[in-house]
Amino acid sequence: MDSVVNLTVHGIGPTSRELDPGEDTTWVSVEQFEQVLDAAVGRQDVRITFDDGNASDVEIALPRLLERGLTAEFFVLAGLLGEPGRLDADGVRELVAAGMRVGSHGWAHRDWRRLDGEQAEEEIAEANRLLTELTGRRVSRVAIPFGSYDRHVLGRLRRAEVTRAYTSDGGRARPGTWLQPRNSLRHDIDATWAPQVMDGTPPLPLRVRRVAARAFKRARG
Repeated sequence: MDSVVNLTVHGIGPTSRELDPGEDTTWVSVEQFEQVLDAAVGRQDVRITFDDGNASDVEIALPRLLERGLTAEFFVLAGLLGEPGRLDADGVRELVAAGMRVGSHGWAHRDWRRLDGEQAEEEIAEANRLLTELTGRRVSRVAIPFGSYDRHVLGRLRRAEVTRAYTSDGGRARPGTWLQPRNSLRHDIDATWAPQVMDGTPPLPLRVRRVAARAFKRARG
């Protein structure tokens, strides 16, 4: 495969907790989620990921993934496990037992560009340690909260021996690269969205803007 499409799911179905400002824009209905899954069946070039550790990961997403023979990677907020509307430790273990991969979305959904040293240790190293203990498998892959990163964030991730970092930059990705852009499901997607993202080639100006934006993020600090 020359390239892959990484998809990001946040919450699905009725909300079971108070959402942060703007978070509702990434919450999708069960029908929207199923349309995306159906489009992904049989596609080796599509990767499905989940952020935030919502309870819907197990209650809604997991059975529908298994029905279709799909696997996914779930990026969990280690410090929010067990809170209302979130996954708990048993839910994380259930994902692993079902053949899903678990990674880290940090500790408390902070912006990693605005961390002091102690917070950075908790968000990156401590979160990975806790999830490694919980799953019994080394957790070394992360999804960057809010897609907010710069050269300092990337340096911290490298020093923490993170083996892959996912962003929210959009577009396709080369399969083996360390920094992986993703495409987020949103509340207003329709049945045409998934095929367009999976098969469509963005206009050249959009591709140029995406490349420039990624280069800027990697260099800023």
